[in-house]
Amino acid sequence: MDQAQIDKIKDLISYERERKAPPKGFPKFPDLPGKRYTDKDFFELEKENLWKKTWLLAGHLDEIPEIGSYKLWEKTGQPVIIVRKNKNEITAFYNMCRHRGAAIVRKKYGRAKSLICGYHGWNYNYDGDLIGKRDPQDFVDFDDSCRSLHKIKIELMGNLIFINFDLEAMSLKESLGPIHEELQEFQLGSLRLVDQYSYDVKCNWKIAMEANLEVYHVQSIHPKTVHVGLDYKGNVNTFYSNGHGRMVAPSRSYPELPIYGGSNEDPNSTSYHPLPNSSKKQTIDDDPRPEIKTAGYISRTCTQSYNLMPNLVTPVSERGFPILMWWPKSINECVFDVLWIAPDWGEGKRPKVWDSQIKAFNDVLSEDLQFGGWIQKAVDSYVFDGVPLSYQEARIYHWHQELDKIIGLNKVPQDLQVKQVMTDDWIYPNDVERRLDEYNSK
Repeated sequence: MDQAQIDKIKDLISYERERKAPPKGFPKFPDLPGKRYTDKDFFELEKENLWKKTWLLAGHLDEIPEIGSYKLWEKTGQPVIIVRKNKNEITAFYNMCRHRGAAIVRKKYGRAKSLICGYHGWNYNYDGDLIGKRDPQDFVDFDDSCRSLHKIKIELMGNLIFINFDLEAMSLKESLGPIHEELQEFQLGSLRLVDQYSYDVKCNWKIAMEANLEVYHVQSIHPKTVHVGLDYKGNVNTFYSNGHGRMVAPSRSYPELPIYGGSNEDPNSTSYHPLPNSSKKQTIDDDPRPEIKTAGYISRTCTQSYNLMPNLVTPVSERGFPILMWWPKSINECVFDVLWIAPDWGEGKRPKVWDSQIKAFNDVLSEDLQFGGWIQKAVDSYVFDGVPLSYQEARIYHWHQELDKIIGLNKVPQDLQVKQVMTDDWIYPNDVERRLDEYNSK
């Protein structure tokens, strides 16, 4: 972020701390229809549209480090092979032979000189082209060039691998808009894979994800962890096109105390910063982890967290950070994936400090996850009819508006629709300017 953006965020933090009501003209939210979490037909609409038309994080290059390395990915129920074609390129295909549909690979990870179907031996190169088949003389007037593996759109953002099943979809950069530029300061192409793991959660995937689109719950659920260090009253939500969002929640020491890597006066200062979710102070020498030198002032003094449509949330940081994703297993079950990335620590195992960092973060996740199953029981009850949302929870409403657009406003049954009340006036940069105008007019 440049200094002008930083100054605007500082003003917006002050505005949020001082406001007595939502911004002037901010829309009243109709309740989200409760059946969006339970209706089978709506679940199928998500399956056929949301997961089929959006960019999905499918992994990290460290998982396929060598030419010919592959990964089998099936998070949305679609069989996908991701292949390391060369040092700089990767490809993705449906994991199905063009002969009779057998799986090309059956292990989650592996390496192959070419992609050979184990059923009848059809052979494909890393571009998915059919380069050989057994007994070719028995196929009459057969055009091999028409039998390549079905391609899947794939792009890299640094070392992160994104796929899109819609071959006509806009590019990842175009979809992310300003967020793509904002994330450049975190040097995603230099960040290594630290760890990854999953939780099975007994609730609709949206219920689990939505806990990470607001900080209204922090005081209640995290009184001894997140709430100790995060000032949710100063939280600034930003709404981007295509359903993406960002929150900037200042630490409780902001801006009164100097922060490591970015005091108010000098963004390169080297004083101290609070430990995540703690009021304790930590000196530079206590942390052996390398840092992202280009990480900016806001990420060093605040919780700067992005949600990328449809299912990704990441609270970025100068030492490395987690990426959170939720995938549906059924209407009332989901898989919650956590992937950690960080600056290169050199040879050998990751620094031991990561063990305590990940454990502390997982403790916070456990606090969030405790309510998922209970909320699912509520939405399955006879009387659950909808969700009223506050201004603090506006990123949830904004996300649901975009979901209906992706599905198609004409496809969503009327009783399940989310009214499109957040107009372009409240989408970045218009939302920022409206709030700043109100703040500066005082």
